[in-house]
Amino acid sequence: MENLNTPQGAPPENNLIWAILSTVLCCMPLGIVAIVKSTKVKELWLQGDYDGAQKAANDAKKYSIWALAIGVIVNILLIIFIVFLGALGSM
Repeated sequence: MENLNTPQGAPPENNLIWAILSTVLCCMPLGIVAIVKSTKVKELWLQGDYDGAQKAANDAKKYSIWALAIGVIVNILLIIFIVFLGALGSM
């Protein structure tokens, strides 16, 4: 007899690697939120909350992407600022 409480298939990708990378390399606050969301995926899946697990996985991905975008923007602005200061210094 099959246990009805056992989830069918594999849980959604938790995006933990992306969450960790975005925390370390880009934007720590959003990266931490992404890590928290990604660690909830398997727990929610095993509890039978398949929609919650998918939402947590999607949220982890979303926060990782936002952290990456913010990290890239900040680095570009920093480079522009450094180049601008260098140009001012050579005048």
